[in-house]
Amino acid sequence: MSISESSLHTLEFDTIRDRLAHYTAFSASRELALSLTPATDLAEVRRRQALTTEARLLLEEWPELSIGGARDVRRATQHAARGGILDGATLREIAATLQSAAFLRQRLSRLDERFPHLIELGNALPELPQVIEAIERAIGDDGQVLDSASPTLARLRHDVRVAFNRLHERLQSMIHSSALANALQEPIITVRNGRYVIPVKASHRREVRGLVHDQSGSGATLYIEPMAVVELNNRWRELQSAEAEEVQRILSALSEQVGAAASTITSAVNTLATLDLTFALARYAIATRSIAPEIVDWRPDDPPPAEPPFRLTRARHPLLPAATVVPIDVWLGGEFSILLITGPNTGGKTVALKTAGLLALMAQAGMHIPAEQPSRLPVFQYIFADIGDEQSIEQSLSTFSSHMANIIRVLQTLAETQQFPAGDDQDWFVHRPPALVLFDELGAGTDPVEGAALARAIIGRLLELGVLAIATTHYAELKAFAYATPGVQNASVEFDVETLAPTYRLSIGIPGRSNALAIAARLGLDPALIEQARSFIDRKEAQVEDLLAGIQRERDAAAAALQRAEELRADAEKYRDRLAAEQQAFAAEREAALAAARQEIEAELREVRQHLRRLREEFRSVNISRQWLEEAEKRLAATAEQSQQAVEKLRQTHAPAAPPSPAERSLQVGDTVHVASIGLNGEIVAIDEEDGTATVQVGGFRMTVKLGELKRPKAQVSDERRYTPPERSVNLPSTPDVSMTFDMRGWRVAEVSNRLDRYLNDAYLAGLHQVRLIHGKGTGALRQVVRDVLATHPLVASFSSGGRDGGEGVTIATLVER
Repeated sequence: MSISESSLHTLEFDTIRDRLAHYTAFSASRELALSLTPATDLAEVRRRQALTTEARLLLEEWPELSIGGARDVRRATQHAARGGILDGATLREIAATLQSAAFLRQRLSRLDERFPHLIELGNALPELPQVIEAIERAIGDDGQVLDSASPTLARLRHDVRVAFNRLHERLQSMIHSSALANALQEPIITVRNGRYVIPVKASHRREVRGLVHDQSGSGATLYIEPMAVVELNNRWRELQSAEAEEVQRILSALSEQVGAAASTITSAVNTLATLDLTFALARYAIATRSIAPEIVDWRPDDPPPAEPPFRLTRARHPLLPAATVVPIDVWLGGEFSILLITGPNTGGKTVALKTAGLLALMAQAGMHIPAEQPSRLPVFQYIFADIGDEQSIEQSLSTFSSHMANIIRVLQTLAETQQFPAGDDQDWFVHRPPALVLFDELGAGTDPVEGAALARAIIGRLLELGVLAIATTHYAELKAFAYATPGVQNASVEFDVETLAPTYRLSIGIPGRSNALAIAARLGLDPALIEQARSFIDRKEAQVEDLLAGIQRERDAAAAALQRAEELRADAEKYRDRLAAEQQAFAAEREAALAAARQEIEAELREVRQHLRRLREEFRSVNISRQWLEEAEKRLAATAEQSQQAVEKLRQTHAPAAPPSPAERSLQVGDTVHVASIGLNGEIVAIDEEDGTATVQVGGFRMTVKLGELKRPKAQVSDERRYTPPERSVNLPSTPDVSMTFDMRGWRVAEVSNRLDRYLNDAYLAGLHQVRLIHGKGTGALRQVVRDVLATHPLVASFSSGGRDGGEGVTIATLVER
């Protein structure tokens, strides 16, 4: 099962495929991009999305990763499998393709558990080292067979060079001899029919014995092969033929080896094409600032979901300029399954329709979509689109008959797919597959009354079929129908009457208005004509429009009130968080003071105990009365009791006290108060004692109220109860032992920034003036990241390459002076 090509073309998915193809690296993956189609299996769609996500994550860590020098060699490989002989350049392309496959297999095999699908593709890449080695040993980079291809070829080419030198030496001696000076037209050596000859004047033909191979156009010059060099020419040509035969034998042997591995090489090209398409999908997603949508498992026969299965948040049409396109929010399923969009022409109805359909196609094709989270989509078995875009120069305006033909085809297809034989007890079993239907200007092109009636009937049938659908219309009857019909919801594209320009914003829940009379009045039409035209409008339709306008005004007022409430809530949370932070700080200060006092008392107790211990020692050595010792122990006990009382007194002193009442302290600037008239809390920013009023900041606005209306909140901690803890000494850590050399070879680019920053901090604290950073040469990516960090680091005064001490593989960084 697949989405029809007509729907792909209508929703401009072929244009998306063309743009995707520009991100591919060779012809095999380009073919895959141009033939990409949306999948209709849930597991396959999720696999494609996961593969694109993994490729995007991998390219963020290894942006230079590609398929290298791979080429589409499948046709050449099949030619070799049928016994054909490949030339050196083609064999070299096959070797480069196999090398790219081996490199990617090695690179992908080292990935971690975040890339299971890429690892699986990498393991599918075959390894043919014997084929690569055989081709590289025999064929040079220019595609020519090397002398080292075989001992016979090396010997033959040596003999060819010797024979050629002998031939030229003999001819050189002849053209410079005095005997032939008058007979030669020019003292040069040339080639005719693959044999070396000399140009002889026709009048001196008899002076040069040899074979005539050609003559000039005028007949004045004959090109003669002297008899003295005929054998040398023959020997040279024989050796050339033997060399060509040996070259052909070598190419034949290599082609036979390629033909034996044809299926493996073809599989390698196919896997490389799949990988390159995956990288192209990731690069296109990065370029369009797209996100991976959540793919949900949803069917019309399932219980109603808690969240709409189709939701696009701030979705953008990918073919419109990113700088000017207006994002839209659209959702289907849950409370309603059909969305009816109304509004003026050129307001963006058709763009909204195409955006929803195109992004669904892209998601099922494995592409990320230009939207924001949360965005989720089900997997549709069918996507139908009947869209006649009047703004497109590629399509003419569809007639009513063509629109109806498309609608009939869609309804018949959906009805046929939803009925299956069930058994003896019932005739049919109804199964409703997920489907998305998009109708533009539903019911247009005919009598408005009949067109509106047809549109209502079609929407009713779509509700019965359980599909998700979006339709656009101008009929006011359909707005009321959507308002009163469960499962159908109104939506509109907004229009600014003041500027006579559409805003392209989509609002769900409110139908749109044509605004024809408002636009005409804005443009300067006679007000009398406007009123006359208004009187011609059917009264019921006018009431519907007025009702819709009232709903819109109430919705705007509710939105403004909600925004204001959110601002007040944010202010309340800010004050609450500030008070909680102050309470936590006070508690921490109190605990610190208690701990310090406890430590001081414990120190005094230790001193008393030591004094008693000394007394006991003296008692053992000196005759002291037991009565004196008992008195000393009593003094120790008294001291311990006094210490405990001091701790309790300190605890009570620093315990949080209840806030003073209004009678204890008058209101001051900065106090938080409760405004009784509005029931909200605010902060006093100014007090006028003469007028007995105060200016209070409540949320985002200020108001002036009588002092008598202000009361303190029940829970308020006075700033006067703050306790300042005693000063304490701070012990700094010892200077770290840091090496002057920092080796980063083999690191990933993502690991460099944080670890290099920590090393530079340690080196600075250790008092190092200069450090040596080893990153290696490689592709230069690691070196570039290291120097980007050094260029902006506050502890680095300057840096340069290692010069003789490592060259470009080392960077010397000079730290700022301490």
